[in-house]
Amino acid sequence: MAATSRGTSPVPPDVRPRLTVLSGPSGVGKSTVVAHMRKVHPEVWLSVSATTRKPRPGERNGVHYFFVENEEFDKLVANGELLEWAEFAGNRYGTPRRAVLDRLEAGEPVLLEIDLQGARLVRESMPDAQLVFLAPPSWDELVRRLTGRGTEAPDVIERRLAAATVELAAEAEFDTTLVNTSVEDVARELLALMLQASGDRESSD
Repeated sequence: MAATSRGTSPVPPDVRPRLTVLSGPSGVGKSTVVAHMRKVHPEVWLSVSATTRKPRPGERNGVHYFFVENEEFDKLVANGELLEWAEFAGNRYGTPRRAVLDRLEAGEPVLLEIDLQGARLVRESMPDAQLVFLAPPSWDELVRRLTGRGTEAPDVIERRLAAATVELAAEAEFDTTLVNTSVEDVARELLALMLQASGDRESSD
């Protein structure tokens, strides 16, 4: 089932879709699930983050990220133009608020894929958002995914596993949990949740 846009005219707040936030521990496969869902359903709008990181080969501004300088990012933060933001590995990442609100006001489901810290900040600024936790089939499987690359030093892997333990403990903070046993199945379930969040408020129409 494909999502259907109702155009660009604003819709009343009581029938707007809810923002859907996908989060979970590092290595669980969030990006893979989102990429698959958007390949099958390109009409799903995925929020594009702003970042102070330099573009990598093949990355396009406005498609993968909005690449901004530190001074511009400072202004976004100061003016309240970011729904959430965080610093990672010396670079800052944030979700532009206006683009998300414009899509929701137009009646379109919006998906945001971010880390645990970002999900908590979204919950603070948009309590109505639907938070979805992507969990691994098991701890052993998550360890295998985090260590399977074989390119990181032992201390890096140890830090990642410690962080994953903390992230897994936050599952109870989320509205729904999806277990990533199959990328195809999880992508389908995630889309169903997004459409349900769009349709719940229209049931009285």
